[in-house]
Amino acid sequence: MGELTIGIDIGGTSVRASVVDDRGTMLDTLRAQTPSTVEALEHCLDRLVGELTSRWDAKAVGLAIAGFLTTDRSIVRFAPHLPWREAPVAEDMTRRVGIPVFAEHDANAAAVAEVRFGAAARGHNTVVLAIGTGIGAGFVIDGEIYRGSYGVAPELGHLTIVPDGRACACGKRGCWERYCSGTALVDTVVELLADGAPLNGDWGRSQLAADVAADPGSLTGRRVAGAAADGDAVALAAFARFATSLGQGLAMIADIFDPDLIVLAGGVGAASGLFLDEAREHYARQVTGAGHRQLARIRGTQLGETAGVVGAAEVARQGLRAAASQTAPPSAAR
Repeated sequence: MGELTIGIDIGGTSVRASVVDDRGTMLDTLRAQTPSTVEALEHCLDRLVGELTSRWDAKAVGLAIAGFLTTDRSIVRFAPHLPWREAPVAEDMTRRVGIPVFAEHDANAAAVAEVRFGAAARGHNTVVLAIGTGIGAGFVIDGEIYRGSYGVAPELGHLTIVPDGRACACGKRGCWERYCSGTALVDTVVELLADGAPLNGDWGRSQLAADVAADPGSLTGRRVAGAAADGDAVALAAFARFATSLGQGLAMIADIFDPDLIVLAGGVGAASGLFLDEAREHYARQVTGAGHRQLARIRGTQLGETAGVVGAAEVARQGLRAAASQTAPPSAAR
């Protein structure tokens, strides 16, 4: 199995922790809902690590965090969906759990996993979009993560695509992730049902509409995806709008980065069969110089929702190797 590490993907909705070997295989997995306070979140993480290390000889922990980290990943500066602010998360957790902890932006962790084990293995300039509760993004240039000058690049999910649009947890309005994410799907369904006029089929035959009317709290992005897979008219209309927004954002990415490969990861990205073809068409029409330039290949994830966890575990493994190389005698390092 090689060296074992623990990867933890800390999203705005849920936390997933797994023991992962050096081939990217998840051996043992635990889940929890994401707590809303720092104390509760740290207790949750410590408990998950404690349970896994009681069963496996894991050497380090990697955290995939949906937030802004400093360039050296020592401080979580801000996380729109998490309670940390200017927090030395990895250092504090290392003291608590007794093994090294390494932090990484969640989309960068997904990018590491897709490059090492998945769909981005043959990319040159690759953008990995982690589409889940929000949108995270990682940009990989010749195998190296691009972080920008201050460690927060590229925050593509918070590009404005609808001026004065839906409010975002980041404090802005009209961000891309408010129209192209799991939570965005929920908002779109609510808007479609409020409008009442069917855009794609008969609302009266929609099981999703009936379920929402009976229990509004049952509506989730995963529920919308399941209904769309079953052919539900309201869910399909929501995904049509999702595909339009995705295509718009992909065109902006191409204009900014000109990548040769874009990989759609994350919980919603794993359902790419519901929207990818239509999004590709919007992208091809909206990109600058349409018809006169090469377009990026757009692929769905090979790792699905596990990319963040597997990538976080790989980040921990790389962190251990880097630490070992720094402390080894010169002859051993050579």
